[in-house]
Amino acid sequence: MRNPLSDTIVQIKPSGIRKFFDIVSEMKDAISLGVGEPDFDTPWHVREEGIYSLEKGKTFYTSNSGIKELRVEICNYLKRSQNVTYDPMKEVIITVGGSEAIDIGFRAMINPGDEVLIPQPSYVSYEPCAILAGAKPVIINLKAENEFRLTAAELEEAITEKTKLLILPFPNNPTGAIMEKSDLEAVAEVVKKHDIYVMSDEIYAELTYKGKHVSIASLPGMQERTILINGFSKAYAMTGWRLGYACGPEAIIKQMTKIHQFAIMCAPTTSQYAAVEALKNGDADVAMMRESYNQRRRFLINAFKEMGLECFEPFGAFYIFPCIKEFGMTSDEFATRFLEEEKVAVVPGTAFGDCGEGFLRISYAYSLEKLKLAIGKLEHFITKLRAEKNESVRV
Repeated sequence: MRNPLSDTIVQIKPSGIRKFFDIVSEMKDAISLGVGEPDFDTPWHVREEGIYSLEKGKTFYTSNSGIKELRVEICNYLKRSQNVTYDPMKEVIITVGGSEAIDIGFRAMINPGDEVLIPQPSYVSYEPCAILAGAKPVIINLKAENEFRLTAAELEEAITEKTKLLILPFPNNPTGAIMEKSDLEAVAEVVKKHDIYVMSDEIYAELTYKGKHVSIASLPGMQERTILINGFSKAYAMTGWRLGYACGPEAIIKQMTKIHQFAIMCAPTTSQYAAVEALKNGDADVAMMRESYNQRRRFLINAFKEMGLECFEPFGAFYIFPCIKEFGMTSDEFATRFLEEEKVAVVPGTAFGDCGEGFLRISYAYSLEKLKLAIGKLEHFITKLRAEKNESVRV
C-alpha cells in the first residue's frame, strides 16, 4: 500500500511533557509536578455565567471572530493593563486556546522557507507549528547566566535576510523567566531595524511576581508589527474551557480569521460568555491565585537553596527550572530515576529544547502540601545521588 502518512508530521517528535504524564497516570501513589495546569477550580461566578448561558439556550455558533462583548472586554483589559488600544471588530480574534492562535498565526504569516526565530527553552508547540506552516525554525539558545532572558545581541546574531518572525515567549514556560521593559526595549530596536514581526505569547502575563508585566506591543512602533497572544487557561484557571485570543494588525487578523473559519468555525460558545464574566469581575480571583503561586514559588526557592540545588530565581508563570548538572546525568535520566525511585514526576528540560539539558521543569501549580511532600522526596533522592557520587570518587 502507498504510505498514508505525511513525511513532515512523522518527523516531528511527540511532546516530551506527555511522556512522563502518561507514565505517572498509571503509577499508584505517584506525585506529578509535571503538568502546567492550575490546581484551582474556575472561580464560581465564572462557572455560573457559563451555566446561565446554557440555561438561556446560548448554544449556537457565534461569529467566527467571537462574540462582540468578549472582544470588547479583551480590548478593555489590554487598555487598562498594557495601555494598548485595539479595534474589537477588526483586530481581535477569539480562538480555541492560545495554542490555536499560535498555529493560525504562523499559517497566516509564513511563506515556505521563511525563518522563524524561536528562543529556547520554550513551549513545545512553537517549533512543530512553525514546521507545519512551512517555516525554517531557527533556535536561539537562552542562557542560565542571563536568567534565560532573550538579549538584543542574541537576537541580532540570529537574524538573516530570510527572518520574518520572532517568537517572544515571556513570561516563560518552562523557566519562569520574564522580560522587563528595558529588556524589551533593546529587543524592539533590533526588530524594527530588521523589519521583522513578533508573536508575543503572553499567556502568563498575569502571573508575574516582580513588578508588572509589560507587553512589547506597548512600546513605540511595535503594535503594528506584533501579534499578541493570550488566553484564560492560566490566569483564570480555565484550562478545560479552551479559550484564547490574538490581537494584532487588521491585515494579519483577517487572514487568521479565514483559517479559523475553515478549520474551527468558532471558539466554544459557553466558554466565551464565561470569559466575559472573568474579564469583568475576575481581577480579585487572579490576585488571590497569583499570591498563592508566589508563596509556593518562594517555598521552592528556599527549599532548593537549603539542599544546595542550583536554581536561578524565576519571576513569572508557575514553573521553576533547577540545574541538575552536578549529578552527571542527562535530564531524562534524572527524571526517569526520580520517578522510578521516589514516585515523583517532573519534566526533563530537554522537552523544551536541547539547551534545556541539565535542567528540570517543576510546576508549582500544585498545593503547598503536595509540593512539600514532593520536595522532601527530591531532597532524599539527591542526598542519595551525592552519596553515590562520593563513593565512586573514593573507589
